[in-house]
This record gives sequence, C-alpha cells and structure tokens, in this order.
Amino acid sequence: MSEMAEITEVSGETIIGDVVERLPGGADVIEKYFGDGCFTCPGIRMESINFGATMHGVDAETIVAELKALVENS
Repeated sequence: MSEMAEITEVSGETIIGDVVERLPGGADVIEKYFGDGCFTCPGIRMESINFGATMHGVDAETIVAELKALVENS
C-alpha cells in the first residue's frame, strides 16, 4: 500500500480526515478545536473543516489559518 501525499493546500472545504492523516501536526490542531471525539467519529472521512467548525461552535477561518501555517512550515 502506498503512502498518501501530504496536504499542500487547506481550505474550509478540506476533509477533516485528510488533515489528520496527511498533514503533520494537523491532528493536534483538530483536537485543539474539535476535541478528541473526531478521531473515532465515522464522519471524519466526509466532513469538512467548515462543517466541524459549525458543529463545534468555533470559527473555521481560525482553524484554516492555523493549518495553513503548518503547510507553509512543512
């Protein structure tokens, strides 16, 4: 099985599971804003950062900015 490439772009429409699996440090950011329940939720494979932010009452752009900083520094 081949490894998936790292994420090179992040937006509000990026799938949470892709961030967790393909962006070094991404799981820490997701946990910071959404808690650790995301890691066992089946929705992680289909829900976007925007959707998660709405569900958790946080600002999606704050999360996206933090994730973009990880992309730029990787």
